Amino acid sequence: MAIEALAVEGLDALYGDSHVLHSVSLSVAEGRVLALLGRNGAGKTTCMNTVIGWLRPRKGSVRLFGEAIERLSPEAISRKGVGLVPQGRRVFARLTVRENLIVSGRGSGWNLQSVFELFPRLRERAEQLAGSLSGGEQQMLAIGRALMGNPRLLLLDEPSEGLAPLIVADVGRTIAKLKAQGQSIVLVEQNVRMALELADDAAILNTGRIAFSGPAAQVRENHELITQHLGVF
Repeated sequence: MAIEALAVEGLDALYGDSHVLHSVSLSVAEGRVLALLGRNGAGKTTCMNTVIGWLRPRKGSVRLFGEAIERLSPEAISRKGVGLVPQGRRVFARLTVRENLIVSGRGSGWNLQSVFELFPRLRERAEQLAGSLSGGEQQMLAIGRALMGNPRLLLLDEPSEGLAPLIVADVGRTIAKLKAQGQSIVLVEQNVRMALELADDAAILNTGRIAFSGPAAQVRENHELITQHLGVF
């Protein structure tokens, strides 16, 4: 039986009086990619914020490899092995590429050399301020920074957002490489086609509730489901 890298059960989350997530349950098996899909405002980023600890759930549980983490601080959750590539990238603009990576380093496995091998362009820009990079380069840096923490579970929140098609393809190939290396991943993505090509499994949120959970292939083959919950494919 596959080990669950992430198990979310019965999750409710609120911003003030606004009830955003309603009894959300989903799971990611070790070494697999889960595409978390939904229209804008469906609750995808809120779900990621709850997993990483930025938002405390009203009820429900979040388990990382069987260990409850829903009451831990974001710092503690990160140390447990959850890495986040946040929406909008959020690189440290006044630090160099090298400094952005070094400041996030923890554990063994991923290091400067291996990140530079994954993203040769970052090696070329190593001494350049992160704020001066292109959008695509900043996304590479955001992914590399998360990997430097050697996460057991990697959360990618809209990694293709605002990027040119050629750069989106590069991001997709990077995610495919990480998947091939056995990295457990939750991929939040508006680019439905790319997400479903990369994912093993899929969960669809609609107004804060799970509308579908199962193999990604079932979503790829069901245009009615895509149209109903995600819009045009």
